[in-house]
Amino acid sequence: MNFIRNTIAVLIGLGITGLIITLGIRAFPQWVTFEAFAPFEHWQRFLFSMKDDKAFFGFLLFISGLGTTIGGVATAIIVKYAKVAYAILIGFIMLFIAMLDVIIFPYHPTFYKISIFLTFFPFSWIGGKIVEVIYERNKKKSIADKMNKSK
Repeated sequence: MNFIRNTIAVLIGLGITGLIITLGIRAFPQWVTFEAFAPFEHWQRFLFSMKDDKAFFGFLLFISGLGTTIGGVATAIIVKYAKVAYAILIGFIMLFIAMLDVIIFPYHPTFYKISIFLTFFPFSWIGGKIVEVIYERNKKKSIADKMNKSK
C-alpha cells in the first residue's frame, strides 16, 4: 500500500511542479507565443522565439526552483517515510527532464545549461527539509504536551 501512496505522491509532486512552471511561463503576456494553455505543446518554436531573451531563462530557472520546492513539499507531505528522499526524487526527475530539454532543443543559453544542476536538486531538497522540520517540531510539541498533561 505504501508503494501506491508513494507513487501517487511523486505523480502529484510532478504535476504541481509542471503546473507552477506552466503558470510561471504564462505570467508574462509578452512571452506567450502560443495559443494552447501549456507552452510545452509548442516548446521548440517557443524556445526559438526566446533564444535571445536572457531574462526569460533566468525567470525560468527561478520558477523551476519554486515549482520544484513546492512539488517537493507536496510529495513529502503525502509520503509516510523518507520524506526528503522522495522530495529529492522530484528534483532528480525534473533535472532529467531539463537535461533532455537542453539536449533536444539547442536554444538554451550556457548559463541556463549550467544552472539547471544548481536549481532542481537543491530546491527539491529544501522542500523536503521544510516538511521534515515541520513534522519534527509537531512531534516534539506533541511529546511535550503529553509530558505536561501527565504531571
